[in-house]
Amino acid sequence: MAGTSRLLGMLAKKIALASLASALVLTGCGSDDDTAEDTATTAAKGDSTATCESGSLPLKTAGTLTVATGESVFEPWMVDDDPTNGEGYESAVVYAIAEQLGIDDVEWVRTTFDGAIAPGDKDYDFNIQQYSITEDRQKVVDFSAPYYTTQQAIVGFDGTPITDARSIEDLKGLRLGAMIGTTSLDYIEDYIQPESSALVFDDNAAAKAAFDAGQVDGVVFDVPTAYYVTAVEIEGSSIVGILPEEGAGDNFGLLFEKGSDLVGCVDEAIAALEADGTLASLEEQWLSQGGDIPTLTK
Repeated sequence: MAGTSRLLGMLAKKIALASLASALVLTGCGSDDDTAEDTATTAAKGDSTATCESGSLPLKTAGTLTVATGESVFEPWMVDDDPTNGEGYESAVVYAIAEQLGIDDVEWVRTTFDGAIAPGDKDYDFNIQQYSITEDRQKVVDFSAPYYTTQQAIVGFDGTPITDARSIEDLKGLRLGAMIGTTSLDYIEDYIQPESSALVFDDNAAAKAAFDAGQVDGVVFDVPTAYYVTAVEIEGSSIVGILPEEGAGDNFGLLFEKGSDLVGCVDEAIAALEADGTLASLEEQWLSQGGDIPTLTK
């Protein structure tokens, strides 16, 4: 993959030189100002391409991709609370992106979910922990192209009233909860609009503990997390239903500080991983889901 990047870089440089030569030939057909502007534009494009070469990437630490994730991480996104092992969908995606960029060294740091969305400089290149791309967040941070698209689902205990729910209306009288700062919480507040305020938790671990203790009737998660919670973590729970899709689905993107010059290069890497089937293969490996779950009606 790194060889492909070098080949593309060489091709881009040849194109840039050809464009520059054309601009010089056309000097007699235009003003000096026009020629200077064309040359500057060509040079700028060449520089932009060059920054995606592994040795020229705008990284926080030269030669090292510094990646942030949650203070605690869980399957199916990462395994054994260890992002460095390359196991779990998001960990595997990061190492695949690093390979595409020609980077061998990946360093991990931990952050809170909500704290990373705050405006300002970051001490990492990007953050990955199921960040949904939203207009409000894009006002203060930048996102990559989506590396995964999902929907929201609601989880409840078997044999309790929530399992009889067939529509959003059926959920309004129940106690619901979700993690702070997530589109799961937004879905409860904006679309379900329950009669009692949603319970808000610092992280998914706290949400699952409260659910297991009977403090809430149901918890909203993204679909892969809901599958893992019900199949592995909380006995006697099940997915009540997939929540009706609002908008274009829930797109997960890598989170960057606003104005990061690295976004374009990472977008190219994600596009390559999508084109060669790597993302689909990783989804199949880590996010495969079994059984037909009904979608609740509006």
